[in-house]
Amino acid sequence: MVANKAYQTYQNNSVNTASSGELTLMLYNGCMKFIKQAKKDIQADNFAGKNKNIQKAQDIIHELMITLDLKIAISKQILPLYEYMQYQLKEANVHNDTSKLDEVLGFVTEFRDTWKQVIIKNRQQQYNEGASV
Repeated sequence: MVANKAYQTYQNNSVNTASSGELTLMLYNGCMKFIKQAKKDIQADNFAGKNKNIQKAQDIIHELMITLDLKIAISKQILPLYEYMQYQLKEANVHNDTSKLDEVLGFVTEFRDTWKQVIIKNRQQQYNEGASV
């Protein structure tokens, strides 16, 4: 019980102290986790669990959609991909289709990996700028 509470405190602190870039990375990781669990739920005929996990993944994609700054050109290109992922998640939920979950998982993984590289490059740039002062 004490270990569980300590872990929960750690999780809360991680979220509360994360940068916006790190929070986005956490969202992608969470989405991946829920999609993977939904796949397991379909294979186990746990349709309530599948529905719950797909809805959680949809909630994350929705959050990513509403945080896009549509004044930035790349956001206008990303939005239709997020909409497509939402549609595929809905279809996967209705038809218990793990191939659609795999497709969305592939997109989310690519977004996550790209975002991770952006964070790394940003940190390197900040470090280099700090070192030259």
